[in-house]
Amino acid sequence: MANKEEKSEGKESSWKDFIYNPRTGEFLGRTASSWALILLFYVVFYGFLAGMFSLTMWVMLQTLDDYTPKYRDRVASPGLMIRPRYLDIIVNRSNPEQYNEYVQNLENFLLDYNDTLQEQNLQCEQGKHFMQDDEEEKQVCRFKRSQLRQCSGLADKTFGYSDGQPCVLIKMNRIIGLLPKGQPYVNCTAKRDTPLHMQYFPTEGHIDPMYFPYYGKKAHANYVQPLVAVKLQLSEQDYNTHLTIECKVEGSDLRNNDERDKFLGRITFRVKVTK
Repeated sequence: MANKEEKSEGKESSWKDFIYNPRTGEFLGRTASSWALILLFYVVFYGFLAGMFSLTMWVMLQTLDDYTPKYRDRVASPGLMIRPRYLDIIVNRSNPEQYNEYVQNLENFLLDYNDTLQEQNLQCEQGKHFMQDDEEEKQVCRFKRSQLRQCSGLADKTFGYSDGQPCVLIKMNRIIGLLPKGQPYVNCTAKRDTPLHMQYFPTEGHIDPMYFPYYGKKAHANYVQPLVAVKLQLSEQDYNTHLTIECKVEGSDLRNNDERDKFLGRITFRVKVTK
């Protein structure tokens, strides 16, 4: 029994001595000077690493331009997007509450295109790229929503949804420095045997070169993309069926047939209108 008690006390004493040994002054197996040296080493070591990281970040930032990305070769052609922001549009023309989300989406998107705001922008020369290399703050070419006429939401507040002939807005993604050759225009087709009647605004879906190039968010702060509105002129025979529609940008060197990217220069969406 005495041996067991002595062994138990020895273990307890050994454990306590490891935490703090009053005879040697060691804490967790190290003296105060040893702890000071190892902490000093880690402070210097990690301080050196932090300094190296800060230096390399500073050097890298010196190579960047606040106005233009350093590397822009991954996306040579823009993608197409639509508004309202849905790829499957289902419209019940007799139920305003059902299609109101599409109408509100279009209205919100076109706020920046209101004629009163666009009057403050420049009336650029049509048919020519608007180059502004010497100006730090770039001017913006005017694009009024009234140019979208029947799809502007001005005369018809429902953008044709109440009539069962909905409007869809097509826009190209922004790419800094893009200068498309030729005369770009948007062309839409329905994937079925018979053609679907559509009306384009501006006329023939043209995208004027004067809206290019785009100089970036900082230099071109108030820039608005040119739009093409497509009014789907559906008839009674077109109702109650899903219509698959593909829109492409054509008439220029912009790509629209890359099978690896379904949105490069084109977009496909579906529309179904019921009474």
